[in-house]
Amino acid sequence: MRARNIALLLTLAVAVYLVLLAGRAIALLSTGETVPVIFGAGVLLLPLLGVWILYSTWRSGTRIQRLARRLEAEGGLPDVSGLPRLPSGRVDRGAADDWFAARQAEVEAAPDDWRPWYRLAHAYDIAGDRRRARETMRRAVDLEAGDAGDAG
Repeated sequence: MRARNIALLLTLAVAVYLVLLAGRAIALLSTGETVPVIFGAGVLLLPLLGVWILYSTWRSGTRIQRLARRLEAEGGLPDVSGLPRLPSGRVDRGAADDWFAARQAEVEAAPDDWRPWYRLAHAYDIAGDRRRARETMRRAVDLEAGDAGDAG
């Protein structure tokens, strides 16, 4: 709950910034002079881009949260509490690699099931590979959406 509240607060702060930025863009556009109008058009693109980024980030987050709740209800959430940790709190690299190999084997055994893909994304995350974690989580979301479509 705390993470969601922080995300909401940060989203609100970004939204206020985007509104202020749009106001600056409109002020530049309303001057009627060539250079400020060109700058105003460019500045107006930034809030539009920001709104799209906020929307896509929240959409992705809610989809991932839905998968987490579904997996938790099934008792299949990944549990890394038993893995050894470094003083920094990060999972020991060797243990993360072993845990990752087990999650990779799950995906290979059931490539069309979103559950192993979700756990593999978590494995990428604890290994520190955020880019692959996001890509893999997108795959889990897509597979789950297809799974829900087949069930309905």
